[in-house]
Amino acid sequence: MKYIIAFFIFVFISYTGFAQRTKNAKQQKAASDTALPPRTVIVTSEFAPALKPTSKINFNGATPLPDSVRPKLDYNIPVQNLSFAYKSPALKALAESIDSNVRWNNTNFIKLGFGNYTTPYAQAGLSLGDGANSVINLNGFYTSSNGSLQYQNFNKLSLEGIGIFTSPNNKNEWNANAYFKGTTQYLYGFQPDSLKFDKSDLRQRFASFGAKLGVRNKIKNDFGIDYNPSIGFNAFGDNHNGKEMTFMYDVPVTKSITDVFDFNVGINGSFSRFNGDTVTIKNSIFNVEPSLAYKTSNIKIVAGLTPSWSNSTFNLLPNFTADVKLNEEKFILQAGFIGYYNRNSYQTLADFNPFIQQPNELINSLVKEFYGGFKGSAGDHFTYNARVSILKINNQPLFINDTATGKSFQVVYEPDINNMRVHGEIGYTSGEKFSALGGITLNRYAGLDVYDKAFGLIPTEINAAIRYVAIKDLLLKADAYFWDGAAYSTKTISSGKLDPAFDLNLGAEFSFLPQWKAWLQFNNVFNNKYERWKQYPVLGFNMLIGVVYSFGDIRK
Repeated sequence: MKYIIAFFIFVFISYTGFAQRTKNAKQQKAASDTALPPRTVIVTSEFAPALKPTSKINFNGATPLPDSVRPKLDYNIPVQNLSFAYKSPALKALAESIDSNVRWNNTNFIKLGFGNYTTPYAQAGLSLGDGANSVINLNGFYTSSNGSLQYQNFNKLSLEGIGIFTSPNNKNEWNANAYFKGTTQYLYGFQPDSLKFDKSDLRQRFASFGAKLGVRNKIKNDFGIDYNPSIGFNAFGDNHNGKEMTFMYDVPVTKSITDVFDFNVGINGSFSRFNGDTVTIKNSIFNVEPSLAYKTSNIKIVAGLTPSWSNSTFNLLPNFTADVKLNEEKFILQAGFIGYYNRNSYQTLADFNPFIQQPNELINSLVKEFYGGFKGSAGDHFTYNARVSILKINNQPLFINDTATGKSFQVVYEPDINNMRVHGEIGYTSGEKFSALGGITLNRYAGLDVYDKAFGLIPTEINAAIRYVAIKDLLLKADAYFWDGAAYSTKTISSGKLDPAFDLNLGAEFSFLPQWKAWLQFNNVFNNKYERWKQYPVLGFNMLIGVVYSFGDIRK
């Protein structure tokens, strides 16, 4: 009930207020109708104060300007040329370049064996030094054989020491080597074989010893100069009072002019004196080799001229070569026109043909060669190299049988001879497990003035070598050699051509203890009695068996 009473009181009060407000509004309207009209104010502009916008820092990164300067990247890539010997090379430890960032391992070995033809075999290699400041390698080798023919005997002995030493300031590197080499064979190729000779009359013994010293800078000096001078001497003699002394020198210097241009200059040569039974011969060569080299990442061009004197006879020789890299350095084109002397001494001639007589004259061979070719790699395993050369040779030594028994060879010189040479090499390598190398050299001699044939020079050579690790501790190897027979001139002044020759050698090495290996070698597997020199057949099938003991220490 109290809510109803409150509601009626609220309605009454609201009505009374509304009536009063209506009355007041009517009164105001009547008053405004009698008042003055209002004044009008027109606003034409309005002032709105504002602050000036402040400058803001732009933090957006600007695009860098393009850099047209090519970075210079220097790479030291080993030469991929392959070289092959004409006979099975003996194992020989070589001095390694000193690298202070690796742990140096001094390894040594002794290899002993024996085979048919009463063939002892001994070889040793020792490694000394700490690998950081010095490396010294000592090598020794001896073998001998007694063939089935009368006086078909020979022995070989060689000793060599090689050392590399770093200067205290680590700026220069000194290298030195000393060697001794002795060989003995007999002139068993006399005809008719019914002739009787004393063994001492047929003995042909050669001995040589010498030394060489050189120094090179490991880093460019303040003047941008690289240098690598060396000097050496060699003494050579036989058992017939023949003696030859030779002094050799080489002083190459390279000066960097800009990043792509180098100036090279070198002085080199040799002087020898030979005293024989009846003659004394002086022989000298002197070369000055200035050249300008242009080198970029893809091109290397060398241009120069070489003033040369051979026994006071002057010749200006060319020195122009070019290497162009294509296809990311996997294919390199090569071309050149060069000239040089081949030094013909008693020792170099006896190394080529151990059955020669003492020379009556020594003349150096002048060679001018124009060549073109290419080399490179295909994939990760194949390498190749091919070159075609046209050579013009003055005073090429040739070898003809003497006119008495034919057991020794006279050295004669062809004044002018041309040779077109084709040389090719190919190799396949798969890590340390398998490698195969092959090479071929074709020589086509023509244009001889005095002699009708290139006596003693091989026209065609083919060689191959395979190494295969069959299992972890078993190494198999094979070497094959083929050459076409050389032309010869007999004691009756008749000429001919030797039969082609093929020689296959097989070998194996097997580790049976941590430091021991057994080895087996088969030479001339097919027992071919071919002749490299007329009237001198080689040994037949030859087998050797032996062991290798390895030892050493590891220096940190």
